[in-house]
Amino acid sequence: MGQLLLVRHGQASFGGDDYDVLSALGERQAAVLGASFAARGVFPSALLHGRMVRQRRTAEILAESAGWDLSPQCDPDWDEMDHLEVLSRHPQQGLGFQAWFEAATDRWIAGDDDYAESFAAFTGRVERALERAAAGAGTVVVVTSGGPVSWVVAHLLAAGTDSYRRLAPVVVNTGVTRVVSGRRGLTLVSFNDHSHLDGEPGLTSYR
Repeated sequence: MGQLLLVRHGQASFGGDDYDVLSALGERQAAVLGASFAARGVFPSALLHGRMVRQRRTAEILAESAGWDLSPQCDPDWDEMDHLEVLSRHPQQGLGFQAWFEAATDRWIAGDDDYAESFAAFTGRVERALERAAAGAGTVVVVTSGGPVSWVVAHLLAAGTDSYRRLAPVVVNTGVTRVVSGRRGLTLVSFNDHSHLDGEPGLTSYR
């Protein structure tokens, strides 16, 4: 039986000049998770990440903090959806950021516009990435984003887009979702575990 540990990246620089750069808190979250993995004897056979800088940097810090002697590998199918394009297609109309983002995401999911990557294309590539990662032996750690993690959970539970909408806002930075591969195929075992952040106040974040 193999397992996948899907990790959402550490906190990005929301409101900064470059969102895709980890904040100081994000770097600390990744280091704490790496130490937690080492303490629990987690030594993966592969470490994957998408193309985002925040994903790659989280993977690098994880490997260093956990003492893993392996190089992170990039699989672009683990990329997050293009939130900037999704937001650009929907007027803010005085909404706060979260309400605006959710309304714009609903429009994207419904297919009400012509996006560079449709919701169907996004979910399709995430499912392909999931199958490839699950084909590996032992433990595979994947550093990705809240969108792919949420779709993996909704997909494995056959829960559809309504569940995706509810899951995406609550994925914690460096939260860990565990999927096992066995005779019954892929099975979701746990979602969004962030107990490694409990030891220091102020480490939990959602954006």
